[in-house]
Amino acid sequence: MGSSPVLVTRPGPRGELLAAAIEAAVGAPVARLEALRLEALAETPAQRAAWLDFDLFRRVVVVSPFAAECLAEALDRYWPQLPLGIDYYAVGAATAATLHERLGVRVHVPPAEAGEDTSEALLRLVSLQRLAEEKVLLVAGEGGRTLLAETLAERGARVTRLAVYRRTPLDPSPSLQACLAAGDYRALVVSSGEILEHLARWCADAALNQPLIVSSARLATLAGKLGFRAPVVASGATPAALAASVADACDPQEADVDQDDLEKG
Repeated sequence: MGSSPVLVTRPGPRGELLAAAIEAAVGAPVARLEALRLEALAETPAQRAAWLDFDLFRRVVVVSPFAAECLAEALDRYWPQLPLGIDYYAVGAATAATLHERLGVRVHVPPAEAGEDTSEALLRLVSLQRLAEEKVLLVAGEGGRTLLAETLAERGARVTRLAVYRRTPLDPSPSLQACLAAGDYRALVVSSGEILEHLARWCADAALNQPLIVSSARLATLAGKLGFRAPVVASGATPAALAASVADACDPQEADVDQDDLEKG
């Protein structure tokens, strides 16, 4: 197991940042396991209508960094100057950072003490409790959970859910399939239920006993249902939080993680 890698499943550039943070924290090899491809959807009539009427929304809720990127691209085309009076919300810190960087807006996120970047934590914000007749735009991918849209509607909001990208599952390479089957890795790092369910089909009994690092209690529950016996819940979905949990799981006696350095990822 000495040369076995930590498997990182987060797609795209954010996966690269996470891999770098884990390498710095653990000092072990990291392998990218690209299990999901994110693709922006071609503009639909529903999207165009939402962008043209963007100034009519009171709140905008964005579920992921890639959704934030897609939103920013659209607003660059339709609104060179953003309309005023809109409150922006993000499920996690990375999504909030993307919105702030691309749009320059203040973003509401679950407080750090919530301990996780989840829809449930976002829905606990005071400003989302009473939404009588407020127009809310929910920017997300195709499919996915319905909790946000349903709960906001129950609280009185007039919700428009806009799918701006699709997620396409990717099969691991033959070598990584063998790695999963044999449990020949130090830890598996997953921050998406869809990815976890997709990869579980290649995880034999040896893999189910290996450390599985997840970003929320909800994912840990799902992992248990899928047969994983050693899920570890990180304090969040950021590179720093996940890398710290990997370090603890790989070497709990000697893990020494500089959080300030890792947060730069």
